[in-house]
Amino acid sequence: MNTTVFERNVPQAAVVSRALEGAAHRPFWIDHLKDSATRYPQLDGDAAADLVIVGGGYTGLWTALRAKERDPGRTVILLEGERVAWAASGRNGGFCEASLTHGHENGKNRWPDELETLDRLGMENLDRMQEAVEKYGMDCEWERTGELNVAVEPHQVAWLKEDESPGSVFLDQEAVRAELNSPTYLAGRWHKDSVAMVHPYKLGLELARVATELGVVIYEDTRVRELKDHEQGVTVVTERGNVEADNVVLGTNVFPSLLKRNQLMTVPVYDYALMTEPLSAEQLESIGWSQRQGIGDVANQFHYYRITKDHRILFGGYDALYFWGRRVDQRHEHQPATWEKIASHFFTTFPQLEGLKFTHKWAGPIDSSTQFCAFFGTARKGRVAYAAGFTGLGVGATAFAADVLLDLLAGLDTERTRVEMVRKRPLPFPPEPLASLGINLTRWSMDRADHNQGKRNLILKALDAVGLGFDS
Repeated sequence: MNTTVFERNVPQAAVVSRALEGAAHRPFWIDHLKDSATRYPQLDGDAAADLVIVGGGYTGLWTALRAKERDPGRTVILLEGERVAWAASGRNGGFCEASLTHGHENGKNRWPDELETLDRLGMENLDRMQEAVEKYGMDCEWERTGELNVAVEPHQVAWLKEDESPGSVFLDQEAVRAELNSPTYLAGRWHKDSVAMVHPYKLGLELARVATELGVVIYEDTRVRELKDHEQGVTVVTERGNVEADNVVLGTNVFPSLLKRNQLMTVPVYDYALMTEPLSAEQLESIGWSQRQGIGDVANQFHYYRITKDHRILFGGYDALYFWGRRVDQRHEHQPATWEKIASHFFTTFPQLEGLKFTHKWAGPIDSSTQFCAFFGTARKGRVAYAAGFTGLGVGATAFAADVLLDLLAGLDTERTRVEMVRKRPLPFPPEPLASLGINLTRWSMDRADHNQGKRNLILKALDAVGLGFDS
């Protein structure tokens, strides 16, 4: 077995411990806006609406906005069990990607006959998101800078050369280090127009602002318990009253589904991240990064990182942890060994930044599906529509999902609803104990592949053959 660059070039333990000392265990994006974010009331009694949306993350918020754009007279209520955008929507890295399929290669392997259509629909979706940001004056630090994928091991260079993603350009070692100066970089591929970088929590808050200005009513701290059918529609039962609805959209994603049929369709995979203090002018000059692209390496266990408006660096990924029982539990977010590992990898990537400190460390669950991207469907005689399983790429794909869900509820035959990705459900994850055994065996196999020039063992090849997988 070979060692990786992060094992060959390990910073001193004292460098890592000093950098993590004093880091707040809170999501950076939410922490610095917690006192200024708009609060919405709790539901108090019964209500009724044409459309009720369950979940105040990106899926629910985009659906609310698009619903009012399509029909300004439609009454829309959004119910959120905690606060708007508090979960994955406010904790992610802010990579808003055009890809609907978790990357070109995954789309090519699963839907080769529709890949051109899916790629085009993804770019059109990203363009429409940008149009909405500009039209409504959303203050979410939107930057259409693209994403730079980097090779940090020799075998990964060939992968980037063979990448057929439209609108991308290959960079050799000299060219990629001219973009961002890391001694770990051997090559890169810059996807110049297919990714925008955003402040994820601000995006959620701004979507809520625009939705309410269009007439959507938002209730926070209102947990939905169940859905009950009746002849005229659906009763959404909450702990604070019932809401009668003609139609319902479920955007609960990683949280337990209100539909029994979806309870095995996703697993919560925990992702971990760090945020640095702002870089000085000298530190910025030492790394470059003038184009401000999002960065991701191409290992199976990959890192993602980006620079913020005030010149901090978010650095996350690598460990994608699943815990027995597929429960969403705050206790899973506290993993000191994982943060130490990520910090070590940060200083391997940027040794010239030794002495920089991390101000925040956090984690959150990702709703992972076996096809690595969202699935869709309807229930309760077509009155309930759902989407889930975005597998870490929901910042952009949730806006596409909003249009799909509204099309499905309206019974529309559109290009969006005709693609197989929307029409066909993926395989579910097995129940416990098979889920834990399978996922952790897959993680072990992915780690072995990263230590063996990317070569996939029989376990990974078998999973590839039947369309099963595990990712973040």
